[in-house]
Amino acid sequence: MPRFQAVLFDFFGTLTRSVQRGAAHRWTAELLGCPSDTLVEVLDRTYYQRASGLLGSAEATLRWVCDQAGVHPSDLAVRAAVASRHRAVRADTRLRDEAVPVLAGLRQRGVRTGLISDCTHELPAFLPQLAIAPLLDVRVFSVQVGRCKPDPALYLAACRRLELAPADCLYVGDGGSQELTGAQRAGMTAARLTAPDLAGHMVFNAERGWAGRVLTSLTEVLELVDPAVEPIACAVP
Repeated sequence: MPRFQAVLFDFFGTLTRSVQRGAAHRWTAELLGCPSDTLVEVLDRTYYQRASGLLGSAEATLRWVCDQAGVHPSDLAVRAAVASRHRAVRADTRLRDEAVPVLAGLRQRGVRTGLISDCTHELPAFLPQLAIAPLLDVRVFSVQVGRCKPDPALYLAACRRLELAPADCLYVGDGGSQELTGAQRAGMTAARLTAPDLAGHMVFNAERGWAGRVLTSLTEVLELVDPAVEPIACAVP
């Protein structure tokens, strides 16, 4: 019998490869009439305010970002920039090769799966288009809950939707947003993914000095949940 009844995953840097802002973000800055480096600086320092969802819709949030950057684009430009930013964030998102096989393997073993992500408005909009979408039993987004990790509200929301106790759940993340400590405080077991590509990952409020379990690949989740499982071989494109 599996050791856990559910495995809950972080998204960026965990189910996806390392994330950095790509060239497509420059077009968003141009649409807003804002220097690219200024926009990036504002986006970085306001991440948790934006990811909390408390600034309103995607358009209202981007308008607030423009105020912080000292630019005042037209409503038409803001709407175009919202669409541009959606495309840019989507372009930065590349699922790990093992993400789908691992999620499918968990569900085949009767283990439920979920996502808990600190994110802005873009991820909830494009996640349904990703191959992992039908393999997730629950999805908890900070921008919708109104809280960011390590707030226990996100973890407990996932548990409520699964109708499971935190002790029945394993949480897996790369360690951004103090998420592993947050999962533990909520009553879950936590494991940190330390895949080699994460050395260049864009991360905020990283977990320092993590002394808990460490995984070098998502495939190790299956063995952690069910020690008798055979390793998954993932094709490299």
